[in-house]
Amino acid sequence: MRPGPLNLITDVAGLKVGQAHDHALKSGVSVLTADAPFAAAVHVMGGAPGSRETELLAPDKLVPAVDALVLSGGSAFGLAACDGVMEAARAAGRGFAIGPARVPIVPGAILFDLINGGDKDWDANPYPALGAQAWRAADTRFDLGTAGAGYGAMTGNLRGGLGSASAVLENGATVGALVAVNALGSATVGDGRQFWAAPWELDGEFGGMGLPRDFPAAHEPPPAKRMGEATTIAIVATDMALDKAGLTRMATVAHDGMARALVPSHTPLDGDLVFAASTGRVPVGDPLADAYALSHAAACVLARAIARGVHAATALPGDLQPAWQTRFA
Repeated sequence: MRPGPLNLITDVAGLKVGQAHDHALKSGVSVLTADAPFAAAVHVMGGAPGSRETELLAPDKLVPAVDALVLSGGSAFGLAACDGVMEAARAAGRGFAIGPARVPIVPGAILFDLINGGDKDWDANPYPALGAQAWRAADTRFDLGTAGAGYGAMTGNLRGGLGSASAVLENGATVGALVAVNALGSATVGDGRQFWAAPWELDGEFGGMGLPRDFPAAHEPPPAKRMGEATTIAIVATDMALDKAGLTRMATVAHDGMARALVPSHTPLDGDLVFAASTGRVPVGDPLADAYALSHAAACVLARAIARGVHAATALPGDLQPAWQTRFA
């Protein structure tokens, strides 16, 4: 397993990510889209999720593919970012064809960043415009850290952020992850600078510091946020041709990466959710062996992406938490 050329989810050929944020609002939106509709699934492990159009991703539901997946700040208000993406996608001729009509399929998930120091006293919901802006900005290269849906994110002790990573496997498949880290838990060990995800790091992508010799394995951390104020939302993607059932399994196992990188994770106060996506460009060889390899890779890549998001975050005026770059770099 090695990183792809960009070490981003867009190493999965055909995928693009667009991002938009508002500095005063201290919040933003990230959109994953592709050259053509793609298969997707979802799995939720957190106790306080916020999502849209996730039921249609179940293996037994009619719609075979989506036009975009949205990660947004703004709590429930941020679900409206999907409206902006839908309008922009429809204007581009995208959507599920029903007779002469086209309906873009845009599932999304949100995180809570309403009390992060930004100005939330808006007259009109800003998220539809941010969603449309993010769709139009879609490209293979995009910023990490204080960007997109991670623009106003926080964790248990440090500023959160937007992370991504990728891996190329021996079976020829590429796996990537995109994540907005706004967790109740912490990505770093105790009060130090080292990341829980260190055992899965590749090529020193978040500092190459390893784990400390002694760490608080039996520590019982008190919650630093209240109900509904935390959530890590992510997308894992591959170019291997998985159907919605296979992607559901991939999303489920990818949650292991969240648990490796954030301590604690999947709490009753988090809304942790993972989408899985496939462009279907690489045929499946051995169904069992390939599913095994892809699921393991998805968990590893997601753990790395979480650490990269926190590691890359930078400070903004009025922040309630220090950024890793400010405190440790």
